[in-house]
Amino acid sequence: MGKTAFIFPGQGAQYCGMGKDFYEKFDIARKVYGIAGEATGLDVAGLCFTENDRLDVTEYTQIAMLATEVAILEVIREQGYRADCCGGLSLGEYGALAAAGVMGLPDLFRLIRSRGVYMQEAYPTGGAMTAVLGLDADVIRSICEDTEGIVSIANDNCPGQIVITGEEGAVQAASDRLKDAGAKRLVPLKVSGPFHSALLAGAGEKLGAELMGVEVKDPTIPYYSNVEAVPVTDSSRVKELLTRQVSGTVRWREIMEHMLADGVDTFVEIGPGKTLTGFLRKISRDVTVRNVAVVEDLDSLSECL
Repeated sequence: MGKTAFIFPGQGAQYCGMGKDFYEKFDIARKVYGIAGEATGLDVAGLCFTENDRLDVTEYTQIAMLATEVAILEVIREQGYRADCCGGLSLGEYGALAAAGVMGLPDLFRLIRSRGVYMQEAYPTGGAMTAVLGLDADVIRSICEDTEGIVSIANDNCPGQIVITGEEGAVQAASDRLKDAGAKRLVPLKVSGPFHSALLAGAGEKLGAELMGVEVKDPTIPYYSNVEAVPVTDSSRVKELLTRQVSGTVRWREIMEHMLADGVDTFVEIGPGKTLTGFLRKISRDVTVRNVAVVEDLDSLSECL
C-alpha cells in the first residue's frame, strides 16, 4: 500500500478570488479566514476575494496564500481525507506545518505575516531572481560561486528548472555566463526581492527571534524541510529550520525524490494553481497527482484516497 502526501505551493500561484468558493460553501473555511484575520489584523478574506493591488506584494501575498491553503486543507480533512506526510515550497512549508499540527493556526498566521513583512523590508530594491531552464544544478552552482557579488540558487524545483537569486548585477552577470554554458532559456522573475538568498539573512534572524515565543509541537505526520529535504518528526529543530529557510535554498526536487523513495505514490497539491504538479511530472510520471484549488476538485479525491 502506497503513501499519500499533501503538498502546498508557494508564492506566484496567487490570484484574486482564490478560495472564495470554499469560503462560501464551508463553515470550516470561513472559520480559517476569520482566524487569519483576527491573528493579523487584516481583512484576509477581502484581500483574497476582491480586486486589489496588494495581493502580489510579498507582505500580503504570503498571508493570503497560507489562509487559502489552510482553508482548503481543513475542508479536505473535514471530509475524512488524511495524508501520511506533507511538504510545501517556500511559504508552502507553512501549509505543511498546519497539516502536521506543528503549531496553532493563530501563531502560524502571525508568523507568515511577519515573514512576509521581514522579507519585503530586508532588501526592498536592487535584488533579482531568474529561472534557469535546461542546465544542470552543479553547473549553475559553480557559475554562481564564481561570479562576483551575491548570487546563489534559490530554488531547485525539478530537473531542468533552477531559480537563481541575489544582487541584480550579480544575477545578470551569472545569467550571461549561464547562457554561454548552454542554458536553454533564462526567465527573469517579477518578484519584489531576492528571496532565498544571503541578502535575506537579517529577515531570517528577525523571524527566528519571533519564533522563540511560539509553542511548537511534534508533527503528527512527518513534514519535509525545505532546507534539508528530509522529514522532520520532532519539534526540536523546527524553529532553526524555519529561520534558515528564509535565506536558504529550497530543495524541492530532493524533497520529491525523498518522498518517492519513502513510498509516496499519491500527491495532493492543495492551493491555487498546478505548479507543484508540473514539477513532479518532470521527476516521476509513475505517481497519482490531484490538485484541489476549487470546490469541484474535491470530487477527484475519492478516486485516489
